[in-house]
Amino acid sequence: MIRRLLPGDTLSRRIALTIVAAMLASLALNALFVQVAGIWARPPIERTGLLEQIAATSRVIEAAPVSLRPQLADAASSAMLQVSWKAQRADFDLPNDGVRVEASRVPVLQQLLGGDRKIEAFNPDDWPRNNPRAHYAALVQLADGSWLSFIPPERSWGLELGTRIAIIIALGLIATFLVAWIATRQLANPLQRFSRAARRFGTDLRAPPIKIEGPHEIRQAIVAFNTMQAQIQHFIAERTHMLASISHDLRAPLTRMRLRSEFMEDLDHQRKLIRDVEEMQSMINAALAFFREDTHREPSTAFDLSELLQTIIDDYRDQQIEVDFSGPAHLVYDGRPLGIKRVIVNLLENAVKYAQQPRIALRADEYSICIEVSDTGPGIPEGALEQVFDPFFRLEASRNRDTGGVGLGLSAARAIVREQGGELTLNNRHGAGLLARVELPQ
Repeated sequence: MIRRLLPGDTLSRRIALTIVAAMLASLALNALFVQVAGIWARPPIERTGLLEQIAATSRVIEAAPVSLRPQLADAASSAMLQVSWKAQRADFDLPNDGVRVEASRVPVLQQLLGGDRKIEAFNPDDWPRNNPRAHYAALVQLADGSWLSFIPPERSWGLELGTRIAIIIALGLIATFLVAWIATRQLANPLQRFSRAARRFGTDLRAPPIKIEGPHEIRQAIVAFNTMQAQIQHFIAERTHMLASISHDLRAPLTRMRLRSEFMEDLDHQRKLIRDVEEMQSMINAALAFFREDTHREPSTAFDLSELLQTIIDDYRDQQIEVDFSGPAHLVYDGRPLGIKRVIVNLLENAVKYAQQPRIALRADEYSICIEVSDTGPGIPEGALEQVFDPFFRLEASRNRDTGGVGLGLSAARAIVREQGGELTLNNRHGAGLLARVELPQ
C-alpha cells in the first residue's frame, strides 16, 4: 500500500515507512513481553490476582443448589478464567496435592469464605517439565465437601494492571526510539557525506564528484551539486589556461621592449621604460601566481598555531624588528599552516612598511580562533577598508615603487582565509593604527 501511494525512494516514503516500522516494532515488543511474562515468568499464585477473583464466584456457586452448580460454573467461566465444579477432588486431573493456602492471608477470602476453608493452589512448576497443561490452578472446597477449580487458560503476569500498562507504554516508546534512531541515521548519513563533500570542494577544487545515494530528494541535490562542481572546475581550468596563454603572449613583446630600450640614447627615458617593463612583468607574474594558487590547495593538517606565530615573530626578530605577542603558549588548529603563515606575514609586512609597533594577539573560544595584527600607523581611510581587498588596488601611499607590491597581497590573504571557512577584516583603531582581524572556525 505504501509503495503504491508513495512510489520511489523519497523522503515522504521513508518517513511513512519509519512510522509503520515503529508501530510494528512496538507491537512485536509488547507481544514478546506478553510471551515472556506469560510463559516464562512464574510468580507465586498469591501474586497473580487469581485468589481474589475466585472468592466471590465460590460464594455464589456455594449458595446454589447442587444440581445447578455445573451450569453456574460454566456461566462463570470466561476467556481469562475457567471454572468447573466436581463432587470429588479426585475427579480433577491434577498432578498432586497442591499447596495449602491460608484464607487469612487473603483478606477477600477471609471475608467471603471464612478462615477455615480448605484451599489448594498449584503453580506451573508443580506440573512435569514441558507439560503443555502446566498452568496456575486453585481448588476451593465448598461447605458440602464438593470442589470448585479455577484455571486461567494463560499464565498471569503476576503484575498489577497499572504496572503492566506502564511496561507496555515503555516498550512502545523504546521501540519507537530505536526505529526512529535507525531511520534518522539512514537519512542523516547521506546528508552528512554530502555536506562533508561540499566543504571539501570549498577547500579543494579538484575534489571528485559526490557519490549519488540516499532518497530521491537528496540524490537530486547531489546531482545538481556535481553538475555545478564540474562547471566550476571547467571554468577554472579554462581561466588558468587563458591566463597562462596571455602571460606567454605578453612576455614576448615585453622582452622586445626591454631589448629595444638598450639602444635608446636618452638614458633617462631608457631607465623609465625599463622600470615600467619590469613592473608589468612583476604584475603578470603576481597575477599568475595568485590564480594558480586557487587550483593548487595546501592540504589541511593539525598544527600548533601559537608556535607558528612565534616562528614568524622570531624571523622578524632576526631582522631587528620587534613584534609583540599575546596569547596562549600552545593552540592546536586543523588547517593549512603555510597559507596562514602567508596571511600573517603579509599583514605584518604592511604593518612594518607603513606603520610602527606591530603586534600579534591570539585568542580562542569554543567556536572560533581569532588572530589580530595591529599597529600604530596612519590607518586606512574608512571608505577604502573594503576596497583594499580588490585585486590590483593600491592606496596612494603604496604606489612608491621602492616599496614594491602590485595590490594582490590582501586579496590573496582574504582568499586564503575564506578557503578555510574564516574571514579577514580591517578596522581602524581608536586613536591611531590599523587592526587586521583573522577569524577561523574551530
